[in-house]
Amino acid sequence: MAVTISPPVAEVLKKAAGDKDLEEFLLTLVAERLDPPERVEAYLKLHEKFLREAEELYQKGDLVQAGEKYWGAVAALLNALAEKRGWEHHSHRDYAVAVERLYEETRDRELVVGFRMAEGLHANYYHNFMRREGFELHREAVLKLVEKLKKFL
Repeated sequence: MAVTISPPVAEVLKKAAGDKDLEEFLLTLVAERLDPPERVEAYLKLHEKFLREAEELYQKGDLVQAGEKYWGAVAALLNALAEKRGWEHHSHRDYAVAVERLYEETRDRELVVGFRMAEGLHANYYHNFMRREGFELHREAVLKLVEKLKKFL
């Protein structure tokens, strides 16, 4: 269902969202009214949307935007996983704590490395410092991370 938002309302929502994607921000607000299984499902749908958009932007060569969408896909997946496990997931710090907990549980270093690489893509969105070869390394690690995180669900 598409929703049309007037420009003045959109401007207020963007300001309130800060550095979060607007859809992610709105989902966070709405999620409080959903049952936990519905929240997990909503986060998974958001993850799929971000991952699809990341791949499309990557194919077009827009690495800055693609990197931010990869970050969004990881964050949404971590939200789903944390929601399912009853962990906090409202901040960047909460995501890092969740990944550390998963590492402690599995001793899988690729979880930590993949998360840090996702953070690198997120930082690149703000500072545009990555060359294509470095982006490729980050993207590969993030895609591995996504597959590993999905197994926890």
